[in-house]
Amino acid sequence: MVSLVEQGHADQNDVAGAFDCSSRTVRRCQIRFANGGLPALARTSGYPKGLARLPQSRDKVVNRLKAQGCANREIARRLGVDEKAVRKQLKRLGWQEKTPEQPQLALSGTADPNLSASVGVPVEEAPALAPAAADPNLSALPSSLDDDPGNRVMDRLLARLGLLDDAAPLFAPGNNVPRAGVLLAIPALLKTGVFDCAKTAFGDIGPAFYGLRTTILTLLLMALLRIKRPEALKEHAPAALGRVLGLDRAPEVKTLRRKLSALAAFGRAVEFGRELARRRVATHGTAMGFLYADGHVRVYHGKHDIPKAHVARMRLAMPGTSDYWVNDAGGEPLFVLTAEANAGMVKMLPPLLAEIRGLLGERRVTVVFDRGGWSPKLFQDIIDQGFDILTYRKGRSRRLPRSRFSDHAALIDGREIAYTLADQGVALLGGKLRLRQVTRRSPDGHQTPIVTSRRDLPAIEVAYRMFERWRQENFFKYLREEYALDALADHQLEPADPDRTVPNPARYVLDHQLRQARLELQRLSSQYGLDALANAEAKRRTMRGFKIAASAIGRAVAAAEQRVTRLVRRRLRLPKRVPVAQVVDGQVVRLSTERKHLTNCLKMVAYQAESELVRLLGKHYRRAEDEGRTLVQAALASAADLSVTETELHVILAPMSSAHRSKAVAALCDELNACAAVFPGSSLRLRYSVAGSR
Repeated sequence: MVSLVEQGHADQNDVAGAFDCSSRTVRRCQIRFANGGLPALARTSGYPKGLARLPQSRDKVVNRLKAQGCANREIARRLGVDEKAVRKQLKRLGWQEKTPEQPQLALSGTADPNLSASVGVPVEEAPALAPAAADPNLSALPSSLDDDPGNRVMDRLLARLGLLDDAAPLFAPGNNVPRAGVLLAIPALLKTGVFDCAKTAFGDIGPAFYGLRTTILTLLLMALLRIKRPEALKEHAPAALGRVLGLDRAPEVKTLRRKLSALAAFGRAVEFGRELARRRVATHGTAMGFLYADGHVRVYHGKHDIPKAHVARMRLAMPGTSDYWVNDAGGEPLFVLTAEANAGMVKMLPPLLAEIRGLLGERRVTVVFDRGGWSPKLFQDIIDQGFDILTYRKGRSRRLPRSRFSDHAALIDGREIAYTLADQGVALLGGKLRLRQVTRRSPDGHQTPIVTSRRDLPAIEVAYRMFERWRQENFFKYLREEYALDALADHQLEPADPDRTVPNPARYVLDHQLRQARLELQRLSSQYGLDALANAEAKRRTMRGFKIAASAIGRAVAAAEQRVTRLVRRRLRLPKRVPVAQVVDGQVVRLSTERKHLTNCLKMVAYQAESELVRLLGKHYRRAEDEGRTLVQAALASAADLSVTETELHVILAPMSSAHRSKAVAALCDELNACAAVFPGSSLRLRYSVAGSR
């Protein structure tokens, strides 16, 4: 500004208008430049010089005095300002005058009995919590001292003082609330018991406005809304998401990451997953007759040196972490375990079966897995433990003639199935293990042999149950795309077992050299043989004469043989496996598993809730098998009107894209209304409907 005026390019008024300031500001800058030069135009950082500092900001003083119950006039007298200024400051800080039409909730019985006095509310004036006949445990519900759902200043103050473990949900009526349709999933989430399991595993995370229940609910609703990681919250307005949670603002990125770190610090993610699995078994025990086990590799693209694993979908060996999932007969996930150093299926089956035994007791279960678990010796151990197996046969096997096959058809799980099968017995381990082999013949003649210990099932059901393993593959693909299953939960490392043995990398070098030496020996030997074949007997009638003539290549062959012998001896002296500490430079580490396991469990619960909604929708939507999940996703992401009473939260969803889809969602709402679900942490019964539906 000074340069433009001093050089005559514009006058003070034009410059002031261009820089959106007053001409007095331009003149002041000219005077400062004339007196002190360019440094005089710079503003010094920190508190302005010459301005008296207060021991604490006026906002904190006003907040504290107002919380103690002081009147506005008394606060103005103490600060030496006008009462009007105090009223403006209180309004800016979020304080609102209480109205008798909005009842104020008292603290729950678990809180400090002297809390009301500590925040300036007389004990005799604190209103009692209104009873709700639908919830017998109402006294244990959190409560709030705020009367405005959009301004939770008192609850945040209590959390700051360490007097609040979790903010009570308070909903405000509203029209066209964005993404409020996700509240459709609350009954299905309650059915999984996720909040009770979290309470059992973690207890609480200390005094906080965003407590354990709110944190778990936020992560679940984020997954259902396809907000795939905490960092994605930056793209959504906290106030808008907060209305769905019953809060003034949803937790933001740093807050939610701190909560996840606090939960991971407990080290109870596995216990949390085990509690969820127990609840799942208790409610869906009939689907546990067949359990499908398979591994999923999460590829890692970072800079740390971690073990590699074969990624089947990429057909490459890449750094990653292997998670082994167990799904029920319907393809729904039951639990997940993280493998140590990408252990294979053969090594992971025993711990998976031990976990299954702890969940199902002595019930006999058929475990279905792919060729990665092929081990006849392991099969014998699994059968001795009271399990049945069902897997593909690995390796080459004798093809069966066409006459051994016959056509089979049946109706299984409501689906018409038809295969061309051959049924026979098979002996493994030298005849010690006898199993059943069912071979399917495809129309192109390809044969797929299936091995099982189940002799009581029809051959067509054996094949059907084996081929249903693709449900689990589809589950992995769906979670990878829709729930970001492969995304890193954090970038932390943790120590790994330094005594774990790995293949000796020195043998790799020798193996390469040995292959090259053998190829060279083969080339020289071939050349020597060709020379012998082309030998002119008229010139060299004896072998001795040929050897003398071809002495050079003969010496090369002998030298190549000696090199191969030396390399074989050197390789024999090297151990096949060595501790990983001898191979890795520095500390042996792995990607931290606790936080990732916790997020995997929550994504699993969200998927189960979505599947439950699809199942309920299937009764009323003809194309539920093809479009059920997309319709549920659309309903969850839709806007809705919220109507709130003292005992009920009515969610009125916006109509869907077509009349028949709206009718199906309205029927789903009727199914959910019959559940009489209550929003977590409150006594509000949830009721659903679709706008315009009858």
